[in-house]
Amino acid sequence: MKKVLVIFAAAAALPLFAQTTPTPAQVAVSGAGSSVQNATHPAVGRRRAPERVKGPTPHLADGTVDLSGVWNGGGPVGDIAQGLPKDAKIPMTPAAEKILKARQSKDDPEANCLPTGVPRIAPYPWRIVQSPTHVFILFEGNIHSFRQIFVDGRKHKEDPDPTWYGDSIGHYEGDSLVVDTIGYNDKFWFDFNGHPHSEQLHTIERYKRIDLGTLVVETEILDPVMYTKPFTLSFTASLRPKEELMEYICQENQLDAKHLVGFTGLQ
Repeated sequence: MKKVLVIFAAAAALPLFAQTTPTPAQVAVSGAGSSVQNATHPAVGRRRAPERVKGPTPHLADGTVDLSGVWNGGGPVGDIAQGLPKDAKIPMTPAAEKILKARQSKDDPEANCLPTGVPRIAPYPWRIVQSPTHVFILFEGNIHSFRQIFVDGRKHKEDPDPTWYGDSIGHYEGDSLVVDTIGYNDKFWFDFNGHPHSEQLHTIERYKRIDLGTLVVETEILDPVMYTKPFTLSFTASLRPKEELMEYICQENQLDAKHLVGFTGLQ
């Protein structure tokens, strides 16, 4: 089944994600490609919101907060402004505004099966896997990519090569995982609107599991080239205990990007 059918089905679907409910336009961007089980892909078979999982915040044997599991939500899809406090605005520099106004939907890296970067997450489930030395975030959506976060006490590389997910160093503060990341490339977009960043981007993320089924993700954006001051985005992810990540190959049967025309933004 080709992915274009998923776009049609999503238009009639009930709201699925509390923070990242995909509109047809968002599914067109984040849903390019094919799945081995398209009939049960998130935009179709997972259209019903799961019951909220209740219970206390779990911990590992050593007392570290247990963040593992399949989650959904936690990052912007359409517009990062969704994660700002009420009445707050994104503090763009003139350079950022110029880039934003010029961007075309067809050039969105995610629409072309490239990684989402940070803080953007496609509207499909993702899994956190923990070990004593690493935290991995495995993404179902787009290109089945992953993030590697070091929690073994190391420091940042002196001059890391620019990458899509950067050089991520984490540590625990109570029931939160704090992730400091530098070394990003400037290729990914923050959202479908096309908010830009430079290679000077520095993010500080806080993943706080406030109870069994809820993960609050706060991301501080620091980029003096594109933004006049730091600002913080906040999103909430929900545990999906009865779900597994599905194989999703964005490059296969990619039919959507060629239909994206005009300037960015949800019309």
